[in-house]
Amino acid sequence: MTFTFNATTALVTGASSGIGYALAAGLAARGVNLIITARRKDRLEALAEQLGEQVTVVPIAADLSSQSGVDDLLTAVQNLSVTVDVLVNCAGLAPHGKFLETTDLDQQALAQLNVLTPTRLIRHFLPKMQSRGFGRILNVCSIAGFHAVPGMAQYGATKAYLLSLTEALSEEIKGSGVAISALCPGVTRTDSVIQAAVEALPDALVLDPDVVAEAGLEALAKGEVVCIPGRLNQAAVTAAQFQPRWLIRSFGGLLAKFGS
Repeated sequence: MTFTFNATTALVTGASSGIGYALAAGLAARGVNLIITARRKDRLEALAEQLGEQVTVVPIAADLSSQSGVDDLLTAVQNLSVTVDVLVNCAGLAPHGKFLETTDLDQQALAQLNVLTPTRLIRHFLPKMQSRGFGRILNVCSIAGFHAVPGMAQYGATKAYLLSLTEALSEEIKGSGVAISALCPGVTRTDSVIQAAVEALPDALVLDPDVVAEAGLEALAKGEVVCIPGRLNQAAVTAAQFQPRWLIRSFGGLLAKFGS
């Protein structure tokens, strides 16, 4: 059964740019009222003004790379006295570089934002959705979650965690009226720094955030568990599943050296 978005309310993290921005805009176009959050207050307010002509939009500036930031967000949402029907976990970091070249603080922020924050938000909102028998959760993962990513080691590991969590929860909550989906894009044109190796890729391999978001929202409405936008990305993930793991990680290592 297809989920009806109209007249619902969605909480979208990482909404100030890139895929998160596109997801918020796509939800607004479907008549979904929004609670949008990110660190950059100015961008949030600009997005709220832009989308506020279509739906009700509440911007909440919060740094979700810390537990206190998550606390602040949950308190602010509770004070709104609204029902969150759709949770979109899009906030995340995607740093490049060798694992030992990063600092402990970098690693902690990455683990918090990419793993602990979405986990906590799911644990907070999922029981409420189940009690109503109605809701959707979209976790923005990556095709990097399907295999090792030399040069982005912990990033790939965090996305593998979120993908695995999504798939497992989809079975645990089956029949509850709530569905959870993983959106797994490949290379996407966003505000983040794009390395030389990425810039050299053909257009067919690099998707626009709007295309990624639309695929994710369609999958969410249908209750699809895993969504990989783009036929080439789908083919790459499928092909990799039939190759030995040593070959995939070795190929990833070559790409990392080329792009550094």
